Amino acid sequence: MAMTTSRETAPPGHPAHPANSPVGNRAAKRPHGLPDHRPVPRGAALVPPSVREPYLPESGRRGRGALTNRSGRYEPQSRELADDGWNNLEDVPALKTQVTAENARHIITRNASPDIPFDRSINAYRGCEHGCVYCFARPAHAYMGLSPGLDFESKLFAKPNAAQLLEKELSREGYEVAPIAMGTNTDPYQPIEQRYRITRSILEVLSAYNHPVTILTKSARIVRDIDILSSLAERNLVRVALSVTTLDAKLARALEPRASTPTRRIEAIGLLSEAGIPVGAMIAPIIPALNDMEIEKLLTGISYAGARDANFVILRLPLEIRDIFVEWLHENVPDKATHVMSLIRQMRGGKDYDAKWAERQSGTGPYAWQIARRFEIACRKLGIGYGSRDTTALDRSQFLVPGRGKQLDLL
Repeated sequence: MAMTTSRETAPPGHPAHPANSPVGNRAAKRPHGLPDHRPVPRGAALVPPSVREPYLPESGRRGRGALTNRSGRYEPQSRELADDGWNNLEDVPALKTQVTAENARHIITRNASPDIPFDRSINAYRGCEHGCVYCFARPAHAYMGLSPGLDFESKLFAKPNAAQLLEKELSREGYEVAPIAMGTNTDPYQPIEQRYRITRSILEVLSAYNHPVTILTKSARIVRDIDILSSLAERNLVRVALSVTTLDAKLARALEPRASTPTRRIEAIGLLSEAGIPVGAMIAPIIPALNDMEIEKLLTGISYAGARDANFVILRLPLEIRDIFVEWLHENVPDKATHVMSLIRQMRGGKDYDAKWAERQSGTGPYAWQIARRFEIACRKLGIGYGSRDTTALDRSQFLVPGRGKQLDLL
């Protein structure tokens, strides 16, 4: 087994970057190194040459979602696995999860995206051990000089000082209260939370400050914190949603190898609901010809469990995720790969992905319209809410800084 290295060369009209170009520097971003999202000519191959290169053998990626570990898009050099002729690829040991403590400087992240219902979020971890092959957070690992492939799910970063930073930021003069979203990038209840308990420490701070919060997760591990969540719910300070992709355990194991099984996620919805915690579901992502036929069954299951509302997101394939997902298709469902990508392009104006506001989540065209209508009709029949949950319903008036007293909006 050998690792090949090649210097990237700039296309005509683009200056080449020096060998010492800073890793992870936004200024080093090379547009020509990103996947091409332009419409694909009829008859063109659906799988680019880069996808046809050797995968890490199964022995080395057991329990992982991605098949490869190509260098991130900001790297001055590209490294890929190659067979050196010794026929020892199968001897690659299984990847072990590595966690690095990150001394974060701030913890609340702001955004101004017009198509999402929150303006601030907290991510306790970088990378996610769940290993969901479609995860739209994968490209962010390139900022760390790592691969959005297997590195994303095996080389993780934890922020042990998150709770202390949160207290500091909430205590600042002039802080304006609005719901903080958790789980919008990487999962706050991924497996390493069992050891680090950073998410729980964040919830303890939010509870002490009477601060509203929303949580999205694919993990049944959230029931560990029912005590805190129940207390927040009594004060109308929390909304929770479980993300459920499929009821097919085999498909779930391949798509999201270290996330809780579908059955356990639905059971978690039931336990949260019984505890009086407002809980909904996110059916995401919907992948045409792979899980879209389950929409009605999924909604029925989460409704019977006690979910109050539901929403969905169409599969998104920005940046490196496109190749990672296509690799997965050809490895796990080769007979469906071409059809799946064809339907995706029908919902993206002939592209693999379109990042246009308000369309990136739901897609466009007849097939996307059909999915939305089916979802809406099923929700109506089951008597559950459809669409984004109203986070403005969470109570902001109770916010207080311990030792300072209740925040007065008029001052």
